[in-house]
Amino acid sequence: MPRAVHVLALGIFAMVTSEFAVAGLMPQMADGLHTTVPRIGYLITAFAAAMAAGGPVLTVLLRRLPPRTALLALLGLFLAGNVLAATATGYGTMLAARIVTGAASQAFFGVALSLCARLTRPEIRGRAVAVAMNGLMLGTLLGLPLCTLVGERFGWRAAFWAASALALAAAAATRAGVPGLPAVPAAGLREEAAVFARPRLWPALGTSTLIIGATFSAFSYLNPILTGLTGFAAGTVPVLLIAYGAATVVGNTVVGRLADRHTVPVLAVGLLLNLLFLVGFALFADAPVPAVVCMLGIGLVGVTMNPAMATRVQRAGNAGPLVNTVHTSFITLGVIIGSCLGALAIDAWSLRGPLWLGAGLAALGLLTVLPDLRRGGGGPEGRGTTVARGGEPLRPREPADPTGRRS
Repeated sequence: MPRAVHVLALGIFAMVTSEFAVAGLMPQMADGLHTTVPRIGYLITAFAAAMAAGGPVLTVLLRRLPPRTALLALLGLFLAGNVLAATATGYGTMLAARIVTGAASQAFFGVALSLCARLTRPEIRGRAVAVAMNGLMLGTLLGLPLCTLVGERFGWRAAFWAASALALAAAAATRAGVPGLPAVPAAGLREEAAVFARPRLWPALGTSTLIIGATFSAFSYLNPILTGLTGFAAGTVPVLLIAYGAATVVGNTVVGRLADRHTVPVLAVGLLLNLLFLVGFALFADAPVPAVVCMLGIGLVGVTMNPAMATRVQRAGNAGPLVNTVHTSFITLGVIIGSCLGALAIDAWSLRGPLWLGAGLAALGLLTVLPDLRRGGGGPEGRGTTVARGGEPLRPREPADPTGRRS
């Protein structure tokens, strides 16, 4: 695996850590910005909305730049957003900072995943995505506790200064560790957008939304479910969340190994298992052992489907930055759907509601992969749609990078 792929994971880790900072510091930020906890919660929604809407716009604006230059520009924008957050004196400034960092994060994901495709051979691209997405999994495992700890010890502004330091480290690593590949000759925007007319791309995007929606309908409310239904003390929940994060790291590694050769079967099995774990959690939420087993199971087969999801979308469309960024927007839409509908489900059916909602979304997701499963799709490249990078067809055996080193 090229060193640059690990460098991309560091950048993703920095961005996910900043994304999660608000969730762990709501009361402190509400006091510091002289507002309420619910209004601080809207900062999370604003970040997600900026990712979904602003990320593709930034990707289009940067599409003619060499990938390393685009990554450094996005890290610079992300750094500026975090500095603005750390120095914010009012809610409006903080809202603007979250919009800037959200858009930069989304575009970074898209450019990074596209670069993974350029740096690695077709048959190991799923593994490369898994390595890069370990930044997301480690952000869940370490980023949120890190920001919460720093914020509680040194004040909430310190958490955003820490995120700024991570951004600087990621920029330095990107400058040193990512090869200076030339920009792929960019087609016109209309030509680049033409890929979205392919009929098999939209079900793949929809599957990703449903997988993440099913997972986040549960993940968003693990704290109240574990304390209010299962009966764990509040001090035990952080330990359980760390265990959940560890499960995502394990699951991401396993899925990355299987995603290239068994893309659609991996998605189908993952959705089926997620459905069973969500139903089990809903039925046995008041029993500590089954509840924890089901929670860890959701960690193993939820967001860890990312490598298979990305591989399927790239084969149905292409591996260019625009497709990858739009795919990440659909993933973010799943986060919004899962968290927002989960809140409504609690009002309607109590704390078990989000778990039943997640089970329903997982069942719908399973239906979206069945047609490809029956067609026998999702195998190694060469048995389906040829992956392209920004519209440029990929040769079966190209060098891993300009030096000729193979991954």
